[in-house]
Amino acid sequence: MALVVQKYGGTSVGSLERIRIVAQHIKETSEKGNKVVAIVSAMAGETDKLIKMAKELSERPSEREMDLLLSSGERISSALVAIRLNAIGAKAVAMTGRQCGIVTDEVHTKARIKAIDAENIMKHLNNGEIVIVAGFQGISQTTGDVTTLGRGGSDTTAVAIAAALKADVCEIYTDVDGIFTADPRIVKNARKLDKISYSEMMELASLGAKVLQIRSVEFGMKYEVPIMVLSSFTFNPGTLVTKEDKDMEKIVVSGIAQDKNQARLKINKVEDKPGVAAKIFDKIAANNINVDMIVQNVSDDGKTTDISFTVQRDEADKAFDVLKRLADELKAGEVSINKDVAKVSVVGVGMRSHPGVAAKMFETLARENINIRAISTSEIKISCLIDEKYTELAVRSLHEAFGLDKE
Repeated sequence: MALVVQKYGGTSVGSLERIRIVAQHIKETSEKGNKVVAIVSAMAGETDKLIKMAKELSERPSEREMDLLLSSGERISSALVAIRLNAIGAKAVAMTGRQCGIVTDEVHTKARIKAIDAENIMKHLNNGEIVIVAGFQGISQTTGDVTTLGRGGSDTTAVAIAAALKADVCEIYTDVDGIFTADPRIVKNARKLDKISYSEMMELASLGAKVLQIRSVEFGMKYEVPIMVLSSFTFNPGTLVTKEDKDMEKIVVSGIAQDKNQARLKINKVEDKPGVAAKIFDKIAANNINVDMIVQNVSDDGKTTDISFTVQRDEADKAFDVLKRLADELKAGEVSINKDVAKVSVVGVGMRSHPGVAAKMFETLARENINIRAISTSEIKISCLIDEKYTELAVRSLHEAFGLDKE
């Protein structure tokens, strides 16, 4: 008997017909002798609908109330799936994040899981029930308020619960067959990968690949939870996210990612002295804004410099307001914002032992007359900030240049 954790995304439970299909698959998994916990997202479009209603009532709704509002979408899905399972002869119980013992920090709209008390889940499993969990949510450690884990948070719920239960596998069901070498909507000959390392998947998730949320992969790597990504529409074999092995190192680049949810901010004529950059990014961090690429120009006169950085586009206006206030405080120059940028990245553990990846990437973009506005690197990835209008061209060109269309 195995303990299987499954997660179904919004499109997987996007209609009553889809819920019938998902419920049948969960039942069949249970009938094979497995204990099953299934985490579900809100029905496709439900979260956006709730956000729209809130913003029609207030330009800046309270984050605490938004968490309470948005958590309802997953609760509806979990209840409906459990109702269907019971109707087809499978014992099932729906549970909220609170009932599952998911405890988070106090940061509303993008809370982080601090602990999971899985005793209540195990009680129901040992009673022969299938447990259906409302994803994306928990309760604050100090206040007991409902919190949500940010976009894609149901992935994190699933892998965290799998870790807490020491599950044999965590299956992430979505609307694609697995992890591809690039977005198949952009690159027609993108290939599905049989397996990928946790570190590569973390990079791809952080760089715009929307198949898995980065924090779910972090949980998987930390607790060595095997994660299988597959489709709830075909139920074909998917991609295994697992520990790195020697075969993975033979492949120089595993995938190309793109992210249009980017904005570049710039503050000009900042005094060029120790501590100024620290003050800028301390203020940005204090407002719970994540910074990605950072570029500080060399000072021409030894007195002032320009600093630019990127943030997620939906946090750009908030970051701009912070930067404007700082510019006055620091007696700096103009603050500007550019939302017409995108990030393209190449990722692969083989980059550690294969030189020349950066050169090939830059040459490929240059051949297409694509200007690079910023660069960031890690041991297994290289990212370039470019004009948004060239995103698809860049992805297709890089995919071909690194031979990812070939087996």
